[in-house]
Amino acid sequence: MSTKKDKFSIKDKFFMDLALDLARSNEGLTGTNPSVGCIIVKHDKIISIGQTSYNGRPHAEVNAIKNSIENLNDATMYVTLEPCSHHGVTPPCTSSIIKSKLKEVIYSIIDIDQRVKGKTYKILKSKKIKVRTGLLKKKVKQFYTPYFFNRQKKLPYVSGKIAISKNNLIFSKKNRKITNIKSDKFTHFLRYKNDSILISYRTLNKDNPKLNCRLKGLEKFSPKRIILDNKLKTNTNSYLFKTANKENTIFFYNEAIKSKILEFKKNKITVLKLNIDNNKRFNPSIIFKKLYTLGCRNVLVEGGDELTKNFVSNKIFNQFFLFKGSKDLSKSFEFKEFSGLKILKKNYKKRLKINSNFGKDTITLYKN
Repeated sequence: MSTKKDKFSIKDKFFMDLALDLARSNEGLTGTNPSVGCIIVKHDKIISIGQTSYNGRPHAEVNAIKNSIENLNDATMYVTLEPCSHHGVTPPCTSSIIKSKLKEVIYSIIDIDQRVKGKTYKILKSKKIKVRTGLLKKKVKQFYTPYFFNRQKKLPYVSGKIAISKNNLIFSKKNRKITNIKSDKFTHFLRYKNDSILISYRTLNKDNPKLNCRLKGLEKFSPKRIILDNKLKTNTNSYLFKTANKENTIFFYNEAIKSKILEFKKNKITVLKLNIDNNKRFNPSIIFKKLYTLGCRNVLVEGGDELTKNFVSNKIFNQFFLFKGSKDLSKSFEFKEFSGLKILKKNYKKRLKINSNFGKDTITLYKN
């Protein structure tokens, strides 16, 4: 495709960086499609921008072409991912590009989707459109790690999160607050960036959480709620039960009594039966395979000690955020330590400590 003679200029890198920023801004909000960023430039001036729309359509390239303030003759398109060339729910982006009379298309990396992979180059070249690839390849490829994982494994990209005190407690009856308001806001940012959030019924009954995004202006991007509840013991007076419907909530169960199942269904809640193992636990791989078929691509797990330890032990998480508060919590009354800390450090060797913008709290990102 690109040859050694195809050198990218500082301007090229600048425009692709802007396209990547556009892709990042919609990450996690584009349904089953990857988030793509697109910039169109003419005579060194940006004449249009586009990004993948909420829930995945229209695509970034189509939006950029539609948004252009000038005709696209002699213009260059910078796009983070290979434009699609197949007929799906919408026509291929290559058709829109050809009709627009663009002079050149520069895309960073080849799409892993077999319907697209490597085909765009030949299609556009056959229409006398100059094509170059590989610009900021390493940087852009890293951004698409979750998308590549989705496509290759047919599984959601799973992020975990738990908050512990300075003395490693996740709960203290005497003083419940673990992290500060800045860390709390980052939790809501993670909810905004994931299409689904998973907890156990124990966490639901104990904390009565809302599991929504409460960042101003982003409330509508709250994730779908997934609850693991073998016998449907969820408190029906809880916030999640009262606000649940078949679109925003899924309960996985195994052996609930018929009246309970009917009660949940009467409330228009999706209840799905799954097998459990000898330890009375759901198989995580089966859970996430099912969630993938239901359209979940980025899942945040905000479990308690038992669920988190189980997932850490089985290396279920693609990445894990360990929030650590700056103060010790009291052990003078009822308390709970995070029992999965040693296993987390053993199983997830790649670590990045995030110290800035969180006051005295720290957040460590673990990856396997």
